[in-house]
Amino acid sequence: MIRDNYKKSIEIVNDAEKKISDKFDVIEKIYNYNQFRVLKAFIDSKVSESHFVESTGYGYNDMGRDKIEEVYAKVFNTETALVRQQIVSGTHAISLALFANLMPNDNFISITGMPYDTLNATIGINDEPMSLKSYNISFDYVDLKNNDFDYDSIKKKINEKTKLVFIQRSRGYSERKALSISKITDAISFVKNINKDIIILVDNCYGEFVDCFEPTDVGADLMCGSLIKNPGGGLAKSGGYIVGKKDLVENCAYRLTAPGIGSEVGVSFNQNRNILQGLYMAPQIVYNCVKILILFSYVLNEYRIDTIPMYNDEINDIVLAIKLLNKEKLTKFCKIIQECSPVDSYIEPYSADMPGYDSQVIMAAGCFISGSSIELSCDAPMREPYLAYMQGGLSYYQGKYALMKILSEIIL
Repeated sequence: MIRDNYKKSIEIVNDAEKKISDKFDVIEKIYNYNQFRVLKAFIDSKVSESHFVESTGYGYNDMGRDKIEEVYAKVFNTETALVRQQIVSGTHAISLALFANLMPNDNFISITGMPYDTLNATIGINDEPMSLKSYNISFDYVDLKNNDFDYDSIKKKINEKTKLVFIQRSRGYSERKALSISKITDAISFVKNINKDIIILVDNCYGEFVDCFEPTDVGADLMCGSLIKNPGGGLAKSGGYIVGKKDLVENCAYRLTAPGIGSEVGVSFNQNRNILQGLYMAPQIVYNCVKILILFSYVLNEYRIDTIPMYNDEINDIVLAIKLLNKEKLTKFCKIIQECSPVDSYIEPYSADMPGYDSQVIMAAGCFISGSSIELSCDAPMREPYLAYMQGGLSYYQGKYALMKILSEIIL
């Protein structure tokens, strides 16, 4: 029976590819554009093999580190960049940007609802020590309305103490869709019309290279992300980035090291080659991820399994939320993703407490880089409606194989 189901799943997936070929054509054009602009940034920056050489100690005159930041600034169309191994995650990059650019008695507002769970402690939701709240920095938020910005509520929330507005492009552990560049453009313009001096900070995790434009192309003052997501291209072993206006990014560098030292120090731990090569490969890897997302969504939708986004929606990040409705199906789904991984395929994932999350989380991540969500992976909080958040995929064919296995063992 399982063999028959698997044979049928091959036919279903191959047929689906033909039916959605027009969608693949659209995202291929985006990939072509992004690959060109990344290549141009490398050429214009005159990257050479000498920039792969390791530095030691304080990292003064680390040419490779400085070149990485020059390329990142060109790719994301910003005045400068801070790209460091010492930034340990996307959450760290965002936290760094907030602490560096907010002062006691300042207020900041998230206009995309409550941020991702891992920022709760940074904000001080539960009065955590060393949080923004402990420095008398206040926080408020405005929920999205019909998956768009609630402009009336935003205008009411902004006050004379509001120094920064935060936008989370991807969905986190919620049921909303990722935000399009056009919607982010409108929101930035709206806030700047209220007060042009308000800093716009965008969490761009999972969103890089999905569109031809980035939030910094349309007015964001600061943008943050993780190197083990999209821009690392599956090669960066760790790290995060902050790009944007020079004074704001330099504040982040002061917060990362020390005032007066800033971005002048910090070795790259012999990772310059991986970071640069990963960035060069990133548009192609993101293209693979989006192809996997569309294929999964189309096939699952055919079997009346809801996904966010649906296959024919606008795609604005590399994350697919899949509504599996019960704990057993969710666990089985994650197990199959793990079984189809090139690393640790024999390990069976299970739910457990995780730092920064308010419920148990199950994670399937058979990755070359631990925790790398640009590789095919899946994680989910163990709570209703039991949504699996699948992302990544260095190889389109790995995603295709995983879908066939899911069809044959869960759906057919």
